[in-house]
Amino acid sequence: MLIIGTNQQYVPIFWYLLFSLILSGFIFGLSVLITYHQLDFEKITAYECGFMPFSDSRQHFDVQFYLVAILFIVFDLEVAFLFPWAVSIHLINVVGFWFMIIFVTILTIGFVYEWRRGALDWS
Repeated sequence: MLIIGTNQQYVPIFWYLLFSLILSGFIFGLSVLITYHQLDFEKITAYECGFMPFSDSRQHFDVQFYLVAILFIVFDLEVAFLFPWAVSIHLINVVGFWFMIIFVTILTIGFVYEWRRGALDWS
């Protein structure tokens, strides 16, 4: 390896990358050697939306799985807006604070509505 002049600042990055590659390769190889490798039918079947994947494609299935998944994504994305607000809470003024309180209130009302309607109950 040829290091000339100002390129010496990249040497720690090179060692870090080399160490991380060797360590991750060692951990992966160790997990391959240690684990138990006997496959059964349940492990090799594809997981499909909560119902058996090897049956008639025109069968009726419950939409509850999709509803819970969509609600999780919606509420998860809305909660993601709380992180930047929490980090910059000391920088915003009172108006920004009350806008976020209104946002959280609307989010809570929507969650309580879905809970009362039974959308989160798994039967």
